[in-house]
Parts: sequence; C-alpha cells; structure tokens
Amino acid sequence: MAAPEILRIGHLVVVVRDLAASRRFYVDLLGLNVLHEGPEAIYLRGIEDREWTLKLERGDQPRVRQFGFKVAADRVLDEITDLARAAGLPARRESELDRPALLRMTDPFGFPLSFYFQSVKHPWLLQRYDLHRGPAIARIDHCNLFCPTVGEMADWYQSSLGFRLTEYTEDKDGVTWAAWMHRKGNVHDVAVTNGTGPRMHHFAYWVPEPGRIFQLCDILAGASLESAIERGPGRHGISNAFYLYLRDPDGHRIELYTSDYLTVDPDFEPIRWDRDDPRRQQLWGGPAPKRWFTEGTPVEGFGGGVEPVRESTLSGIPTYVA
Repeated sequence: MAAPEILRIGHLVVVVRDLAASRRFYVDLLGLNVLHEGPEAIYLRGIEDREWTLKLERGDQPRVRQFGFKVAADRVLDEITDLARAAGLPARRESELDRPALLRMTDPFGFPLSFYFQSVKHPWLLQRYDLHRGPAIARIDHCNLFCPTVGEMADWYQSSLGFRLTEYTEDKDGVTWAAWMHRKGNVHDVAVTNGTGPRMHHFAYWVPEPGRIFQLCDILAGASLESAIERGPGRHGISNAFYLYLRDPDGHRIELYTSDYLTVDPDFEPIRWDRDDPRRQQLWGGPAPKRWFTEGTPVEGFGGGVEPVRESTLSGIPTYVA
C-alpha cells in the first residue's frame, strides 16, 4: 500500500493560559501576523504563509492540541482514516476555522495529529515590506518531539506515513537516539528525540537569514525579555541550522531557524551522527542548558486532557551541556 501524500507540516494548535501575554510575545515581539482573533483564540502566520500556521487557544493547562499536516487532496484523508482503523488508532473528522475538513487522530506513540487539504488562502505578505515586523518570520518549518521509543517512532513514520529520513544519531551499539524526517524537501518536518514522552520539545519557524535572528535578540533585550532566550544563537551540526531557542510565557519552546539544505533527491543518503559527538548539537555556540534535554510541552489526549507519558529506557545526558 502506497504511503499517503503528506506535503508538509501545516500548523500547530497550542493551548496557552493568558492570551494577551501570548499575543504580546508572538505578535508584538516576534512579529507573527494575526489572521483571525477572538476572545478565546488567535490565528497567526508568517509573511510567506498563505494559511494560518499557529493557533493560540486559551485554556487552563498549557499543551499541544494538534500537529497539523497538509496533504495533497481530500482523498488522502480517507486513506489516512483507513490506515488509522487498520492500526486500531483513534480518528475522527472535525473542522477548524478556514479548514472545513480535517482528520484528527492519535499516532501509536500518543501524539495528536491532524491532516487537511482544504484551507482558505489569504494574500501573502512576502512582498508587503511595509507590513513586516520584527525579524519578519517567514513560514512554519518543523516540530521536534520527545519520545521514549525513538527507533520505533521513526520506523512507523517512514513505513506508514511516507516520511523520509535525513539525519539521525546513533550510539556505539547501533541504537537510534534521534531522527530527522521530512516530506517537503528540506531537513525535516518532524524530528524525534529520546526522552520522556509523548511531549513536544519545540516547534520552529524559518527566517530568511541569520541577521534576523540577531535582530530578534536585540528586540527581546530592548523589551527586557532577554530571559526568554534559552539557547543560541548558534549553529547545529545536524541540519546545519543557524538557530535561536526561546520560551514563551507558558514555557512552550520555539526555534527560529535558517540555513538548512535541500533533501529532494530520491537517493539522498541519511547522515549518521555519533550520539556523543558534540558537533551534532553545535558546530559553534554555547552549550545547551540541562533543561533543553529534559523539559517539554505535554500533548493532548484524544479525549481531552493531557496524554500520559512514559520514561525512556535510554538514559544519560551528554557531558557537554551547561
């Protein structure tokens, strides 16, 4: 059976406690653009996004409600429904603002996924330079997830959903500790990292150039919010990304990301990194704080509330953390 035609990551729905505080962080400081806004939710996008890509939803317990993926046609929703039923996974049809037909499901590892094709298109802001704010964040890029069974999850996403492996980390015994997988032709739409899960490590937006990241650091410092910077700027070995990691008012981790590479060739050979090679984490830049390896955002269960987590059987934090 052919894998469903998933095109790319499309959106996240994130629960926040204080919508006004989140608006100040994401709109006033980071410069994301408001598409829709009400008392219970704000829908945001980057300057290149023609659809909303981040929904901030008011709630009492911060969590991720869904990781959304764009598919190639409405029929793909039926194909994924059949896949879910065959695997005994919960799934249902829903709708969202601008998205009349959306399939919600939970993967075998507890992560809340959604898939959609139809979506209202809005004029992009790429060349409306007069409307750009802050670092002019361009588009949604990927999510990185904590899972206690990285190898199993990476195998399932490749065999069932058709994701393609670009890079991975492995220990001397051949055990996979992390995997980067894509559908859209750059380094990743989804990364899986060893840890207590299911939880989200971070979600990322792409910016046009490293200078925009430095600009955002100055903006945050000017607003006396330099404490929101958790790690970076720096450059990863994996993905070659120039990065900055931030924590929003609810502790959700967001990455600003640029300078990765294309992976569209069908014979692309995944890049292996040794688990204990410090260059995989950074070619240069300060060491990561310990919490970068241990803290993450809970995810929502299919029936609501927070999905229970499991501890990883793999243990150990690299010695090159701060």
